[in-house]
Amino acid sequence: MIENNTNIKKVVLAYSGGLDTSITIPWLKENYGCEVIAVVGNVGQDNELDGLEEKAIQSGASKIFIEDLTDEFVEEFVFETLKAGAKYEGKYLLGTSFARPVIAKKLVEIAHSEGADAIAHGCTGKGNDQVRFELAVKAFDPDMEIIAPWRTWELKSREDEIEYAKERNIPLPMKEDNIYSEDRNIWHISHEGLDLEFPDTEPDFSKVLKMSVPPEDAPDEPTYISIAFEKGVPVAIDGKKMKGTDIIKTLNKIGGANGIGIDDIVENRLVGMKVRGVYENPGGAILYRAHEILESITLDGDTKHYKDKISIEFANVVYNGKWFSPLRESLSAFVNKTQETVTGDVKLKLYKGNIITAGVTSPYTLYSEEFATFGEDGVYDQNDSQGFVNLYALSTKVQSMMKKKVKESVE
Repeated sequence: MIENNTNIKKVVLAYSGGLDTSITIPWLKENYGCEVIAVVGNVGQDNELDGLEEKAIQSGASKIFIEDLTDEFVEEFVFETLKAGAKYEGKYLLGTSFARPVIAKKLVEIAHSEGADAIAHGCTGKGNDQVRFELAVKAFDPDMEIIAPWRTWELKSREDEIEYAKERNIPLPMKEDNIYSEDRNIWHISHEGLDLEFPDTEPDFSKVLKMSVPPEDAPDEPTYISIAFEKGVPVAIDGKKMKGTDIIKTLNKIGGANGIGIDDIVENRLVGMKVRGVYENPGGAILYRAHEILESITLDGDTKHYKDKISIEFANVVYNGKWFSPLRESLSAFVNKTQETVTGDVKLKLYKGNIITAGVTSPYTLYSEEFATFGEDGVYDQNDSQGFVNLYALSTKVQSMMKKKVKESVE
């Protein structure tokens, strides 16, 4: 038993039923002599939730809570990030990043209600999730003890974990020859490990993909869809009003069938290393693209260009685990102000992994055919541009005159 931890009598564990958390239950009991309560945050893992209650109890948990957080996750985390247009390093749609805070919030709530002495998680010491979980826990209870077995136990690899599980008759949640490290929720699936650790290797999509088909296997005919937004939030597909979770589920099916949203990324983790992963975001990719198209006609140039900068910072804040921070809240306040007129309909054509614009309308459109036309118009006097160009070019002209004067004096 680990010394100096006799005060830990009851632990709430962030439990997924995967390899890491499956072996964490017996490890905590063996090393702390404590009661373990498993908590599952349902953020749309679908069939991954099947059998978790029985498995957790068999593994040694005294009880298990399976909390449905999907609506809260989508409405308060996913759509807040979508409105910001935030993509980490320009590609990653933050599927794991913003799921951790909502789960951690629930962990603290249950730890308080159950009188737990500590919260535990199965995140590795190499990853970002340890930061995301722990910052969120500290935001709601700065004094809560946090246990991270990966930082202290003797197990050094997934192979060691498998052996540990076998010795204790804990059923493995995957085939031993296909042990990608995966995270799934309603927004995405991430895949890491095995052959994906080598950036020079093309992924074998027959083994990797679960939500999408490879683009070359998508239908030969395009699929058209229309998405309606109100103040930056998607509210309907093809004219049918839906709640957020149903919109994402529907677009996941449509997008997945068309090979949409498959990203092979090498990203920079917060801890300093580069890692490679394959992400599936069929519904997310569609919503991001539709939202970008709608903003192109509803945001003025200055606001759009400044929001692009905010989007980068927003993504960094979320990726680095600071969802519950004054900065994220302040960024969201700016973003929500920009979304007041981001209302309208976007039509898209989906074809073999491509998302193609097929039309966009909005009652708040700033696009004017009269001003933009190459034909004759009665609203724009092209002679006015002469004075504008002269003033706009003034600093360039003065700089050039100075250089010419210096050159002549030297000669």
